[in-house]
Amino acid sequence: MFKPLEIFVGLRYTRAKRRNHFISFISFISIAGIALGVTALITVLSVMNGFEKELRTRILGVASHMVVGSAANGMDNWQTLPSLLERYPQIIGQAPFIRAEGMLTAGAGVSGALIRGISPELEPLVSTLDKEMKIGVLSDLKSGGFNIILGHELARRLGVRVGEKVTLVTPQASVTPVGIMPRLKRFTVVGIFEAGMHEYDSALALVHLDDAAKLFLKPGQVSGLRLKLTDMFDAPYLTQLMVQDLPRGYVITDWTRQHVNFFRAVKTEKMVMFIILTLIVMVAAFNVVSTLVMVVTDKKADIAILRTLGASPGHIMRIFIVQGVVIGAFGTLLGLLGGVSLASNVEKIVPAIERILDRKFLSPDVYYISDLPSEILFADVALTGVIAFSISLLATLYPAWQASRTQPAEALRYE
Repeated sequence: MFKPLEIFVGLRYTRAKRRNHFISFISFISIAGIALGVTALITVLSVMNGFEKELRTRILGVASHMVVGSAANGMDNWQTLPSLLERYPQIIGQAPFIRAEGMLTAGAGVSGALIRGISPELEPLVSTLDKEMKIGVLSDLKSGGFNIILGHELARRLGVRVGEKVTLVTPQASVTPVGIMPRLKRFTVVGIFEAGMHEYDSALALVHLDDAAKLFLKPGQVSGLRLKLTDMFDAPYLTQLMVQDLPRGYVITDWTRQHVNFFRAVKTEKMVMFIILTLIVMVAAFNVVSTLVMVVTDKKADIAILRTLGASPGHIMRIFIVQGVVIGAFGTLLGLLGGVSLASNVEKIVPAIERILDRKFLSPDVYYISDLPSEILFADVALTGVIAFSISLLATLYPAWQASRTQPAEALRYE
């Protein structure tokens, strides 16, 4: 023997010999169970990572990485702020905006709306709205033209198309000879966008920055500056840095605060799914326990002979630990390979299955995302592999300990 005793005997017990084909079959089932559990865990985590990334991209395509506003109702002298922000190399785009609420009416259609006054020239620097336009372009918003661009769900609810008129009613009121009247203005619909998020598609309306300032009585003012960063994950750190550097009076928020509940819910769901699918691996580990218990029972005479030849209880225990480690290692490696392969091709596999079944799993009419995106993270793969192997290793300890307690005289009494 060129191998240590424990490894040599443990590997022989793993393979089928003469009358223990059933035990070897159970070993194969144990390996397959661990592999399937690891594959499912990696695939589901990768799909959830893909969903999170896709939702984050869609949200931040309309929202912004950071917003610098004012504690007051409006920001005066905002033209000096861009020069103050040039000191931060992480900022690659700036655009002023006016945020307000109003009510849009068109014929019998009425809907509340979030009105955003934008600069058509600067908006593409901080958002992807210019790429989300179904009809029209952002440059159709002209200063003084009182044009408006609607989300496609909002336009459908109002029953309007491009070229038709809508009336915007603002919360502000005007004093007239006949009394206090709400401020309202007729706008021409010049475009429709679809961001892929119901929150924006059903409630957001875009107007020119100058038109918004006139309508909402904010001459020369803006609500703030929207910022785009080279790396969106730098936003929390940069927020803290800017709070310390910029003069008082500015209110700085970032995307992690604006949508904190949503992304926290996604992370919680991912954690719950991780725990649930880890239970599958634990169930497979029970097969390892069953396999080793049967092997110990089948090999009692062999264990007794090894003990009489000088093998210590520690040698016996390590023999069966080796067998469990082999099962766990093979199952984990196969699961890692299967999980990475499946997660890498899930975006191709699911459409192929949909074509075969002639059925759409995620209907675009119901879900924001109709495809299954996938993003494989090395940290998830490594953590899954470590947990699966650790569970398999722990499952071997009790049967191996029981084997080490075998008494040679008792085992050989009836042999």
